[in-house]
Amino acid sequence: MAKTKATGATKLGRDSQPKYLGVKLTDGQKVKVGNIIIRQRGTKFLPGKNVKKGKDDTLYALKEGIIKFATRRKRKFDKSQRIAKVVNVEMP
Repeated sequence: MAKTKATGATKLGRDSQPKYLGVKLTDGQKVKVGNIIIRQRGTKFLPGKNVKKGKDDTLYALKEGIIKFATRRKRKFDKSQRIAKVVNVEMP
């Protein structure tokens, strides 16, 4: 007797589609209004000047300019600190 049906569907082939996360534009590159700078899950990078965070934590430009990355100490409400990467768009 067969363990499975003869026409049984395979249990393989149910992989999810890639999400294409990461940094899309780097430091010193020109950016236009609405361009996506970083796609991320969670807030690994924080929005700075002229940058806004979307509902899926995507960072995008509010103004035209040049991208600058910086690191800052971010203090949490429980007074612990972490070093955060901040993305800014500066006017040329």
